[in-house]
Amino acid sequence: MAEVSAQRSPSRSRRGSQPRKARKQKAERTKDLGEPVQLSGKALAIQIHKGYVWVADNTHVARKVDLESGNTLQLYRGHTGPVTTLAFCDEDILITGSWDKTIKLWDTRTKALISSTDAHSDFVKCLFVFPSLKLLVSGSSDKIVRFWDLSDASKGNPLVSVGSISAHTRPLSCIDGVALSDTSAVLYTSDSMGAIKVWDLVKETDGRWKSTLREQLNHHRTGINDMRIGNGFLWTASADETMQVVPDPAAAPTPTATSISIPHPTAVRCILPLSVTPLAEPYLLTGAGDVIRVYDVSTLQEPELIHQVDAHWHDVTALHLWTRQSTGEDGKTRVEPWVVSTSLDGTIRKWRLAELLNPPPPAPKVVEEKPVKSSSEFAMSEEEERELAELMDSD
Repeated sequence: MAEVSAQRSPSRSRRGSQPRKARKQKAERTKDLGEPVQLSGKALAIQIHKGYVWVADNTHVARKVDLESGNTLQLYRGHTGPVTTLAFCDEDILITGSWDKTIKLWDTRTKALISSTDAHSDFVKCLFVFPSLKLLVSGSSDKIVRFWDLSDASKGNPLVSVGSISAHTRPLSCIDGVALSDTSAVLYTSDSMGAIKVWDLVKETDGRWKSTLREQLNHHRTGINDMRIGNGFLWTASADETMQVVPDPAAAPTPTATSISIPHPTAVRCILPLSVTPLAEPYLLTGAGDVIRVYDVSTLQEPELIHQVDAHWHDVTALHLWTRQSTGEDGKTRVEPWVVSTSLDGTIRKWRLAELLNPPPPAPKVVEEKPVKSSSEFAMSEEEERELAELMDSD
């Protein structure tokens, strides 16, 4: 497996945490970066849908946010625990999962609660929808993957279970998949110990879904935080401080298929491989600690780190592509790709993709010369004395 080294910042600890004072200073430095939208809570997950960002919030609500104005346009109240994940059944039905163990469906036109389902015996951690199959897949801290029929999603009844998988030994973390036909699909499930399982799904005559394990992957040492599939590859981000790319076990093998591991200074929470988006560009974005990194992966065997941005003052938790539309002075509509990030710092930020891929040169630093004090004039400031005392007292 090929590896590419990461640039480690000596001021950032291995776990990505920083002293409170350093975070406060960085919060001040980065307060205007990325056209920040300040949330009243913390975004645990986001989706870009119909040009808006939809947020799963730790304050027990889901919200629809206008990325241009930063205003919250809709709030969905009803969960009794943090909302951890969200998905869309169709253009107008929002699906949310929560620590309260339920899955709720909402009408995005009216904000009305359509239905609530007691889905799991522990936190709902992840949701994935196969739109063409009218199938919802949920994963939970109870280690179970469940299948739900969305055929009658708008009628107001609790969801009907149409199968489950109980092969994982640790809480589920990510789900992805590809529909192959009206009655078959490939499902990818991962957990907090790093196990990734690939399943063949087949719809039976009674409407239930049968799963058969195709392959299990164990190339990560610990939990999977994000997972994407496309173009014959499986892209994963892990708490083991690596982002890895391996050939998709469900895709036809190719002679050029290769695996790479990209180490990071801390846990990798999220990834955005642009090759699996409509842009189909050979670039990869990762979120690890409070930094967004951009890699050129046009040659997978030799990925190149081309840019990194101190994007937030706390851990980056999600990266999504946003097609931003604007009207120029000539009255014509322009479409431009942007990247939306969110973080435990409570903000959503927006980044022009062109600037992430081709960063401007850094501004020259102005060094101010200061008179050198003689040894007889030397005296520590009050802050320096306090820091020295803390250092001497530390273990």
